Amino acid sequence: MVNYNDIFNNEGLSYLAYRNLIDELLVAKKTTGTDHSDAMLHYTKMNVQRMSRVDKTVQLDPDLYSVLNKVQGHYRFLVISEGWCGDAAQIVPVFDKIATTFPTKFDLRFVLRDTNLPLIDAHLTNGGRAIPILLVVDNNGNVVAKWGPRPQILKDLLDGWKSQESDMMALAEKLHGWYAKDKTRTTQEELAVLFANLP
Repeated sequence: MVNYNDIFNNEGLSYLAYRNLIDELLVAKKTTGTDHSDAMLHYTKMNVQRMSRVDKTVQLDPDLYSVLNKVQGHYRFLVISEGWCGDAAQIVPVFDKIATTFPTKFDLRFVLRDTNLPLIDAHLTNGGRAIPILLVVDNNGNVVAKWGPRPQILKDLLDGWKSQESDMMALAEKLHGWYAKDKTRTTQEELAVLFANLP
């Protein structure tokens, strides 16, 4: 049985601590997780740039802002992520923007997938450990909503691309091209639906 409150309180990192951990590991020629290959270091460096760009540019869409404004009560965002994950780099700054815009409603913490396998294994996507995963936890420690690892339309596009393309670099380029054009809009639209249905 996963104790979400315990993980949040004792293992969770703030967004700043998560970003600092990634930066510190890169200085040591490492990334989060166990694979410190040149490829993973390259992905992580790119992701630091992506997160910084989204941090600077993300604004909450009016619809999402309105939904969040109406949320009653207080919730914890527990995000399962890793520094090398490209989807996470494009998405987690949105979670931070929500938490910093509504600090009395939401607390945000990050945990690393590969050091919290029982947690990710309780929240698999089609049998895989896909990230990022946002878990919305109430004050009693219950998960009341879940989102991730990417917007549905992108999941569908990616399935199609994978049927035509096996080169992971080419797939990553298409994926990040989509995120760059979308500018977090689709992520925010899906989150607006999620938060509108909070208990």
